[in-house]
Amino acid sequence: MSLKHAILGFLNYAPLSGYDLKKAFDTSVRHFWPADQSQIYRTLARLEEQGWAEVEAVEQQGYPDRKVYYITEDGQRELRRWLTVPLPEKQTRSAQLIQVFFAGQLSDEEILAMLEHWAEQTRAVLQGYDAIPEQAAAYVETVGSPREMFFWMLTLECGIKLMQAQLEWVESVLERIKNTAHPSA
Repeated sequence: MSLKHAILGFLNYAPLSGYDLKKAFDTSVRHFWPADQSQIYRTLARLEEQGWAEVEAVEQQGYPDRKVYYITEDGQRELRRWLTVPLPEKQTRSAQLIQVFFAGQLSDEEILAMLEHWAEQTRAVLQGYDAIPEQAAAYVETVGSPREMFFWMLTLECGIKLMQAQLEWVESVLERIKNTAHPSA
């Protein structure tokens, strides 16, 4: 996925500042596409250069002008084009699986500690997913479309299923290592 297309998607709902976009990412898609503030601002500048977004300075009392970005017709066309194009298969990378691949060089205790940490991280991610529906509900008012919320929740459902499967696998590996004699390193 492309950050610029995610930003265009949000701007297609409503004009937003960079700060508002960061909040939108953090309360909706961060479970599969996090973005930091500097990435968002750099991408907004590129969108403006490409003619896919326009910026308007909105005067604020006692504060610097607020830059609000709007999607252009060209930006809407690009978003629609991107939404309808099959994407290339993603290359999966997992530092954690590299650790597992070479874990035979560690003692069982070290491996168990590594896997317990992975399981804890996965449980924390799943717990964080619990807050997303409530956070996303605020944007339904902005967008005014229960249909959009349906598709948003599909991405959350996918994330939950993937994390649950990962946790199930890690826990099964933990049990197998605990219940099987392995030569220790």
